[in-house]
Order: sequence, then C-alpha cells, then structure tokens
Amino acid sequence: MSNNSLNEELLQLFLNYLEFEKKSSKHTVISYKNDISQFLNCIGEVTIPEVTSKDVRYWISELSKEGIAPKSINRKITAIRSFFYYLQQQNRLSQNVARKVHSLKTKKRLPNFVEEEKMNILLDQNFFSEGFVGLRDKTIIELLYTTGIRRAELLGLTLKSIDFSDGSMKVFGKRSKERIVPLLPECIALLKTYIAERNKIAECDALFVTEKGKACYDKMIYRIVHNYLSSVTTIDKRSPHVLRHSFATHLLNDGADINDIKELLGHASLAATQIYTHNSFEKLREVYKQSHPRN
Repeated sequence: MSNNSLNEELLQLFLNYLEFEKKSSKHTVISYKNDISQFLNCIGEVTIPEVTSKDVRYWISELSKEGIAPKSINRKITAIRSFFYYLQQQNRLSQNVARKVHSLKTKKRLPNFVEEEKMNILLDQNFFSEGFVGLRDKTIIELLYTTGIRRAELLGLTLKSIDFSDGSMKVFGKRSKERIVPLLPECIALLKTYIAERNKIAECDALFVTEKGKACYDKMIYRIVHNYLSSVTTIDKRSPHVLRHSFATHLLNDGADINDIKELLGHASLAATQIYTHNSFEKLREVYKQSHPRN
C-alpha cells in the first residue's frame, strides 16, 4: 500500500466515524474532510504515523503566509487534533502529536444582531409581497427570529414537527439531538395561514417549499433572509444565523435567564451561550455613557 493510500484509508475511517457513529451533520463532515485533506496534501509522501508536531506547525505557518484568518486556522487545527485523537483511540497512532500544537490568538468578535426596533419594523410593516412567496418568506423570518433555530433545523422541519395543540415545535439539532421549542401566538397564527397555502402545492414532506412545491434549500433560505434584512439594517452579516444571534441577545437584554436561553438554542454547554452576555454588557455600557450624570 502506498503512503497516500494509507493516509486516504485512515481519513475515510474517520469520516465514516463522524457520519455514522457521531451523527455529525453533512456540513461538518465535508468541513473536516477538506481541512484534513489540505493537511495531507501538505505533508506529501509522509504517512500519518510518521507525522510530527513540526509537520503540523509548518502547515500552520504556510496557512498564515497565505493570509488565512487565525480563526479559520484554529478550526483546521481542531480538525487535525480530532483526527489524530480518533486514530490514537483506534490504536492506529501511538500519540497525538497535534495536542502539542497551540491554537493561534484571535480577536474576540461579538455576534452580529439586528436591533429589536428594526426587527419589529420588518415584521410589522409591509415588506412582504402578497401571495404564497411573501407569506412563506415572512413565516420563515418570523420562525427563525422568534425561536432561534438554526438554518439546518429549519430545513429539517416537516408538518409533523409542529404541535398546534400545545403551541410547540420539535426540532432536531446538531448530532440529531431533539428539543422542544415553544411558539409565540403570532407565529402560530402565521404558521396556520402558511400551511393552508403550502398544502395546495406541496409535493414533499418539508414544511417550507418553493412555488413549485419542492423542498426549500440552504442557499435559498440564506438569500431570503439576506434580502429582507438588507431592507432594515446595514450590518455586515445578514444571514439566518444573525436572526439566531438576535433572538438570544434580545431575550438576554429583556431579562431572560441564560440557562433557559441555552436550552432554547440547543447549546451543549453554557460557554457557547455566554458570548451573548458580552452583547448585553456593551448595551449597558452605552446606556451608562449616555445617561450617567457624571459622564
């Protein structure tokens, strides 16, 4: 077996583990595959068992020279660490040399979010056209903003996901983790209206469909959200994830408990949710600057 064949075989074992055992999303598997393949191309004919921490550091330095952002490089380092850790657990490696490699320092970047007033303007005024498309788009924006679900979770919804009897929605998050999310009365009313129109054209189980009745897709949801948010805000990022950030930030600003927000977002740990406390602190700082008599 050639060196490249061995490396490819070990990579495929890891990818199979991610997909079938760990139940990682398709996006995660592709991301790991790309990052690890990039590293394997860098080491050339060196086999994975022969890799040293120097090889990993050299790769990192090459990525830096190419102008790759530290945050992106750190993601790639995490991929290599996970890959080597898996191989070590499978007795394919004697040690995980990537453990000795430190992540790069990055600037903490606060999550982008849309102000409450602007979200209210978008949802309460006539930004959405008459007919099926406008109704569907408004329902998508309303659902993303009032539940904080991820784009992939939205695309995974079916009619069976919605329980109108108790005003809730079943969501399958990362690694197929299930959680129940409450729905606001206004969102429930909008969903009922949308579903009545959807059922006239739908040719699939997906909750959100195109004009032709096919399931909506990833880029379509991004485009819908980006276009409507562009009507009310000029922030750099106007993606579906910004609505998730807005949901969490607004709840925290209005006094919600951070542990409750963690459960609603489907975060595995509180650390992932605590980033939103920085947004709230910045808002308090601004109020303090504007209002304190000694300022």
